[in-house]
Amino acid sequence: MDMNNKLCVITGANSGIGFETAKELAKQGAFIVMVCRNEDKAISAKKQIQAEVEGAGIDIVLCDFSIQDEIRKAADKIKSSYAKIDVLINNHGFIASERLETVDGLEATFAVNHIGYFLFTHLLLENIKAAGEARIINVASDAHRGGTFEPENLQLKEGFSSMKAYGNSKLFNILFTKELASRLKGTNVTTNCLHPGVVSSSFGNNGGWLIKLFWKIGAPFMVSPKKGAETTIYLASSDEVSEVNGAYFKNKKVAVPRKQALDMDSARKLWEISEEICGLNNKPEIQL
Repeated sequence: MDMNNKLCVITGANSGIGFETAKELAKQGAFIVMVCRNEDKAISAKKQIQAEVEGAGIDIVLCDFSIQDEIRKAADKIKSSYAKIDVLINNHGFIASERLETVDGLEATFAVNHIGYFLFTHLLLENIKAAGEARIINVASDAHRGGTFEPENLQLKEGFSSMKAYGNSKLFNILFTKELASRLKGTNVTTNCLHPGVVSSSFGNNGGWLIKLFWKIGAPFMVSPKKGAETTIYLASSDEVSEVNGAYFKNKKVAVPRKQALDMDSARKLWEISEEICGLNNKPEIQL
């Protein structure tokens, strides 16, 4: 896909692989909408990209993905500013150090990492469909292999751990991608997800002591954010994947996730539960 003048919406774009993705796509001529929680960090990232990429077009939209009302406001701002979206990259992520609930009463990791992807995508979908050829890219992780889909315990009121909550949310990213791909068949939109590698960044700072220890010990073996962004950039821009829909990628190649990530019954059930949580039931303007 020729990225010149394409509109790319990237969540969590002020640091790590989100920042590297935004910078590279800006180099390719795309206009970037950075959706970030922290305004100061977003402004700093924007200035850094514009200093490196002459003429880079960048807009900032603020959003705390743990709050559904903020997701709706951010989506409304984008929809009112841009008639079409060529690429949506759901990249933001979070690990909680303990079981916390959001203002919406949801476990925080589930709220940010899954509901954040699910609701934001739904709200922008008509503008995505308005593009000639559009792509939705969900950053998942091989951490999904430690996750399980248990409808009666999605919020981990029983058996919570930081890594369990994170693994579950990454499994849900893949299940969401699978069901979304199924519903997008016959349209001009494709969706895929990916494992970026274990990226050396500040990402683990919010986790408990075990996660921080893992990040510290594992740091020499981790990939750089620039390397970690390669598959996301590939899925956003390569002509090689223009017809690929619903796949899980690692190192720019299709990979096989764990068996439960391929279970379409689980994918449909998660979708239905997520619709209910977001209050999207029977709202035809955002039905797929």
